Amino acid sequence: MGHRTAASQSTAPEAAQGTGRAARSTAATGSRASGSGHAERVFLVQTAFAELGGSAHGPGEIAEFTGLDDSVVYRILQSGVYQRIFERVDRGLYRLRTSAAQLAFTALDHRLDGAQTVLGDLREATGNGLVFLYMVAPFSGAQRQCVDMAVGDSDLAELGMTPRDVLSVTRSLRTGASGRTILAYLPDVLQQRVLAEPVPEQAGPGVYRDNDALLASLAEVRDLGHALGYEECMAGWNSCAAPIMWDGSIMGAVLLLKQKSVMPQAPDGVIEATKEAAAVLSRHGAARPGPDA
Repeated sequence: MGHRTAASQSTAPEAAQGTGRAARSTAATGSRASGSGHAERVFLVQTAFAELGGSAHGPGEIAEFTGLDDSVVYRILQSGVYQRIFERVDRGLYRLRTSAAQLAFTALDHRLDGAQTVLGDLREATGNGLVFLYMVAPFSGAQRQCVDMAVGDSDLAELGMTPRDVLSVTRSLRTGASGRTILAYLPDVLQQRVLAEPVPEQAGPGVYRDNDALLASLAEVRDLGHALGYEECMAGWNSCAAPIMWDGSIMGAVLLLKQKSVMPQAPDGVIEATKEAAAVLSRHGAARPGPDA
């Protein structure tokens, strides 16, 4: 079936280059010998591991990405090994320790307080649509996983959703509105990894099989702030998704799912309600104590 998109070619490579330039600019302004300047450089090195992708990196590669001097990066890595932030996995190669993931899980737990209420409100506002909360999978590379849902008394098996649908098809970021929503905001290196993956065999008839069309759809997601899916994951189901952004980074997506016979096209009310639910969860993640706290 045809895809509804009129977007231009994705500018993800340029965005990735911009990230590197921003990192180098921050490094330059943070090169003073003050404590805050050192902290900025440490954060730059930590961020480089996430932005570069892959499992391990050397000081030279990180220095090139951040704009920091090789010797500065090396000292930060050595100190980080002692502080159990980084670990040395081979001669000249380092990676983040699992303790960094543990910190992320702790932050995720607190930031998703109240998510079930938000999902339930979206289900009610959309006439009992099926609502799912997907987050970037921490241990599966560029993939997603369902962490919460609001489906009422619906029996997903009776609706034709098998465990394979949930654990296989919907795990890929190249399938479904929520997958493409997350993919649209990932760095270019991760986008290219996903584009190199095969389309899941169980994907629906509306899945994007052409990478150029998929990239164009990602540009449309960024322009509109939401994605519409037409039988991408499963035949007979259409969807709407919106991104959850924390501190400027994509963390997940809210997905509204309805049968095609009920929702052949997503009405404006469904789109706006889905975007508002994602915005609420984004605000949860970005919340900061006030100056009087």
